[in-house]
Amino acid sequence: MEQMEHYLFKQLKFVRSQTLKQLDGVTEEMADRVPEGFRNTIRWNLGHVYVVLERYIFQYLNLPQQLPAGFKELFEFRTSPLDWQPGAAIPTLAELEQLLSGQLERVEAAIANRLHETLPQPYTTSTGLTIESPEQFCSINLFHEGMHLSVIKLYKTFLSRS
Repeated sequence: MEQMEHYLFKQLKFVRSQTLKQLDGVTEEMADRVPEGFRNTIRWNLGHVYVVLERYIFQYLNLPQQLPAGFKELFEFRTSPLDWQPGAAIPTLAELEQLLSGQLERVEAAIANRLHETLPQPYTTSTGLTIESPEQFCSINLFHEGMHLSVIKLYKTFLSRS
């Protein structure tokens, strides 16, 4: 009997499809503009979503991450394009789209049979939530990516006015 896809994977794919849909109409130039009063860009939000899920699923389960060189320095928590060094290898929107498009297939393949496993070392988020299983990482990622999806939508609105 074929195993049914876990609802979390369906939800992750739905949210990711919404994130990728936001790329419609975004130019490379627009992706790098920081709206007034903010410190990040559309490009940063896309890279950040990718890096955080890599960390959540692969790093904390001691699995190999697919992080292009420099991604942690560019997109990790508490980074900003305002601090990027000249000559840094900044990914194009097409590169980010390709990485984001293929990520969930790897996530599902890596943890579909490990969702309820207890992590060797629980992880506590910057906001104080302790996560103890891959299932919990998937669940909090829905919230995390949803927040950044909302920011991308907001930035698109602001940047289309200026």
